[in-house]
Amino acid sequence: MKSMVTYIAQSLVDKPEAVSVSEVEGNQTTVLELTVAKEDLGKIIGKQGRTAQALRVILNAVSAKTKKRAVLEIIE
Repeated sequence: MKSMVTYIAQSLVDKPEAVSVSEVEGNQTTVLELTVAKEDLGKIIGKQGRTAQALRVILNAVSAKTKKRAVLEIIE
């Protein structure tokens, strides 16, 4: 999941080298914290949050196969 989020985020931004994803594992939930360059934050969030929501939908579909909940947090 972490590599998928990293790949998608790097494809969307102008500075792919500034993209980092950290994974915090819990018992039933995995939290993925996405950090990008400040000027690329709008590209990740998208108009009215649509791009961020699409990332979360893809992440939920992948995590459903592993039967473990995943949450995406975008860190400023």
